[in-house]
Amino acid sequence: MGENRKVKIMDTTMRDGHQSLLATRMRTEHMLPIAEKVEQVGFHAVEIWGGATFDSCMRFLNEDPWERLREVRRHFKNSKLQMLLRGQNVVGYKHYADDVLEEFIKRTVDNGLDIFRIFDALNDTRNMEKSIEYVKREGAHAQGTVVYTISPVHDYEFYMRMGAELKEMGVDSLCLKDMAGILAPQPAYDIVKGWKEKLDIMVQLHCHYTSGMASMTYMKAVEAGVDVIDCAISSMALQSSQPSIESMVAALKDTPYDTGLDLELLSEIADYFKEVRKHYAEFDNASCSPDTNVLTYQIPGGMISNFINQLKEQNALDKLPEVLAEVPRVREDFGYPPLVTPSSQIVGSQAALNVLLGQRYMIATNEVKDYMRGFYGRPPASVNEEARKKIIGDEEPIKCRPADLIEPELPKAREECTSYMEKEEDVVSVALFPQVAPKFLQERKAKNIK
Repeated sequence: MGENRKVKIMDTTMRDGHQSLLATRMRTEHMLPIAEKVEQVGFHAVEIWGGATFDSCMRFLNEDPWERLREVRRHFKNSKLQMLLRGQNVVGYKHYADDVLEEFIKRTVDNGLDIFRIFDALNDTRNMEKSIEYVKREGAHAQGTVVYTISPVHDYEFYMRMGAELKEMGVDSLCLKDMAGILAPQPAYDIVKGWKEKLDIMVQLHCHYTSGMASMTYMKAVEAGVDVIDCAISSMALQSSQPSIESMVAALKDTPYDTGLDLELLSEIADYFKEVRKHYAEFDNASCSPDTNVLTYQIPGGMISNFINQLKEQNALDKLPEVLAEVPRVREDFGYPPLVTPSSQIVGSQAALNVLLGQRYMIATNEVKDYMRGFYGRPPASVNEEARKKIIGDEEPIKCRPADLIEPELPKAREECTSYMEKEEDVVSVALFPQVAPKFLQERKAKNIK
């Protein structure tokens, strides 16, 4: 085992931590004052961007996400900065044209980002190939990600196959991403060990604490040879966030895997975020007990709260148990997609419709129709043909990579934002969020004129 088995930690506090606990509402002004201390810790990387933060900055915080990246980069002089990229969905909820993806990655690297964690909701590697290619071309680190889920087709062989495929595509490291908190210790051990032995590549593990298993899962993964584990500072950890940094540091202390991180310094950072968290009390969805429903239904926490709101509006909250039971059936009909953005929304809303209308697939959402047409990619298993017929009739699903059918989108975005554009990045913001960005950018211009 030797000395070199020191486990590294990525700090997720400033991205996934607040995305999971505080509805992605943390402002840049609360990140910068603590940057210097966080930098002293010696994390493998600090996750600060991507996921829902891009949308949330413009939609709710009146902040420019690009400005956040630049500011954070200025304050973190030596740390590696990491983001979550949804493959061809970039940081949005649908597929974008290659020109948008390419420009996004180029601008992101220019503004100081080091590591891109790239995933696809269906684990369709065709939807990841361009991201990997562009990230590598810009000289940044491309982390290929496999979304963990449980189904008859997602067995050990599946994870080995996909890991090998991503390595073949030239990724610099692999990440096993357990967004729902359903990865048990033993499968984590098996997959990590398999990847380390068969592929000889850096492996990172990302779990949410939702079911209460994640710390145990991390310990088994460490024994299997994982290189990096994702954790959040204790005052922003657990519940639907990640395991706590300090707990893992303490658990690994004086073992061959000792992280060597300073608990006193971490404790000061935890105190800081404990105070910051109070500013976001209205968004704080922390319930203290583990949500073991995810083990039964594989439904991430955010999805259950969506169901509750949806059913309340229809005066049908009593139907919640039926909707929860319908989700796995819809998921099976849809070829077992992992339940992560946007497939969780697609499967979830259809399950709710089926129960509310008392008839399955009598009405389908546009997203469900597009899913069945193959516009989101290739489902992990074959879809139920009978359900598909009900949803799109005799239409033939596409066989190619969905983005091959999308015309370039930057020219239109550039045209749209001529009157208020201040920098090239604005064009990318408008291409990604045509409903949200123009309003934000117009208001910024008006403010600047004053």
